[in-house]
Amino acid sequence: MNEPGYRPPDLGLVGATHVARYEETDGEIGYEWNGTHILLLTTTGRKTGRPRTSALIYGRDGADYLVVASAGGAAKHPAWYLNLRANPEAVIQVKAERFRVTARTATAAERPRLWGLATEYWPNYDVYQTRTSRVIPLVVLSRS
Repeated sequence: MNEPGYRPPDLGLVGATHVARYEETDGEIGYEWNGTHILLLTTTGRKTGRPRTSALIYGRDGADYLVVASAGGAAKHPAWYLNLRANPEAVIQVKAERFRVTARTATAAERPRLWGLATEYWPNYDVYQTRTSRVIPLVVLSRS
């Protein structure tokens, strides 16, 4: 895509392959991706009740972890975000460390500051927001 400010990422490691390589190597492969960092988020499927794991770009705000439900600017929220809305209890893996978290969507008041943090570590989020009419949720993950 030829959008101002957009930096096409290398998509050589994505989806289930990204998750598998990250899990197999405790993040030795997959933690660093396109100049940013990745965590694994395991949610409970809202329809199946089964664990669902996604590789997501993340940042930090103090002790909290931040993830953005952008889906590249798709019209609909990603499944992992819908799962968190149904059940905010989840597990994340950062490199070899796994721990429980509780998720919440950033409030309208805190979103601008957190969005600024998110676009520092992944500037494409600004472009993704222009691709959709939905307000892209920013999710705060706090240790449980």
